[in-house]
Amino acid sequence: MKDESVDGCVNSFKQRQHFSRRVKDVKPSVWVEFTSLAVECKAVNIGPGFPDTPMPRFVAGMLESVARHPERTDWHQYSRSFGYLRLTNALSRLYSSTLGVNVDAQQNVLVTVGAYLSLYYSFMGWLNDGDEVIALDPAFDCYVPQIRMAGGVPVPILLNLSSEPRSSKDYMLNVKAIEEKISNRTKMIVLNNPHNPTGKLFTREKLEKIANVVVRHNLLVIADEVYEWHVYGDKKMIRFASLPDMYSRTITIGSAGKAFSVTGWKLGWSIAPAELLEPLRQIHQNCVFTCPTPIQLTMFSCLTDKVSAEITVTIDAFSDLQQAVAEAFEKELDLMENNPTESYLKKGIKSELSQQRDQMASILRSAGMKPIIPDSCYFMVADFSQLDGPFKIADRNNDPLDFRFVRWMCREKKLAMIPNSFYTGSNKQGNDNFIRVCFFKIFTLDQYISSYDFEMSTDTSTSLQHVSQLCGPKL
Repeated sequence: MKDESVDGCVNSFKQRQHFSRRVKDVKPSVWVEFTSLAVECKAVNIGPGFPDTPMPRFVAGMLESVARHPERTDWHQYSRSFGYLRLTNALSRLYSSTLGVNVDAQQNVLVTVGAYLSLYYSFMGWLNDGDEVIALDPAFDCYVPQIRMAGGVPVPILLNLSSEPRSSKDYMLNVKAIEEKISNRTKMIVLNNPHNPTGKLFTREKLEKIANVVVRHNLLVIADEVYEWHVYGDKKMIRFASLPDMYSRTITIGSAGKAFSVTGWKLGWSIAPAELLEPLRQIHQNCVFTCPTPIQLTMFSCLTDKVSAEITVTIDAFSDLQQAVAEAFEKELDLMENNPTESYLKKGIKSELSQQRDQMASILRSAGMKPIIPDSCYFMVADFSQLDGPFKIADRNNDPLDFRFVRWMCREKKLAMIPNSFYTGSNKQGNDNFIRVCFFKIFTLDQYISSYDFEMSTDTSTSLQHVSQLCGPKL
């Protein structure tokens, strides 16, 4: 029997209460729709940005070493609010080297629950209502809602794609366009390098031109560099804070999940002068307070190459998950300095992903698409405009073409991707012939091919023929 008095109370509450203005205009993420659609259609999903391969064995071993000792209660309880010291020491050592400045472990490092929170703290800590934020377009999807929730105003700067793009270099940034958009309300620039979703890697020359704009207009820079280790071939990662006079103006954001292919661990950090980190720390200590200790310890060990036996005997730190991350970073730091060919970050992950990038490009070509080969990250954008199908008929919602294409691929071809125009706010029409895929998905692709009654082959070209039969060339 329906209780009308309860309904009356609920309706009365709804009439009197309203969402906070900070969130009322935030729309559900595209991930909600397309993840659900992939599950509903039992599709193989190459959209989300996480690996499908096992984590590095040495990282798993570090966490196992920590977990094997429940009697060490200090490894499994709260750790220092701003980051487990053994991990911040490892990060200090790493970024002092890569940035060319003295990064103090206690003053210049803040460990957060994923890079997401480093971004959120930066916007919430530095923006006032009406402050403008320069951001590239297309861009990582959380930037705009986070900026708006902090009271800021996102100001997009388009990355223009050349007419016959072959690689991510063909996404062009006009630095003059940045300067033209700057007003007396502009407070910061968000610079994502390596860039998601395009895989573009900015050159030193381009970054120096941006730095000149930053100095002229006295701006703060949020350098989202979580894909700093995913750079291919002879390309070189230039960290923005390493440029002359930029460390004092920059909050550098990194990620353990991206570095060690363990995105579910959700551990990130901000590196900056103490005065830039202060508002971030105030938010962190009153919202999250601390990060998982075992993960931090594991990352410390991976960076400095501490073996399990040493963990058992000498660690005087706090608890479990932060410890695991610290262990991982300690191992890597020693390898970078003494045996770089054995380093996962310097060598292993790049070699693995270069092969997967090339395989994904071949698969997309065989299906009739034109991939744009990325210089960095583990995402690839591809042009599907040469394909024909019912998705080209406008729907009643007048959704962009790439949304219709991705839905059709998911339902009819059982392959889930992400529409690239989702990442752009101001130029959807120019981006709706593209999809974005994650190529750190070798097992997922094999699953897609083998889910059909085709004989699998170790010969890549044969596997590509299978995919071509499944997907195209004329869809």
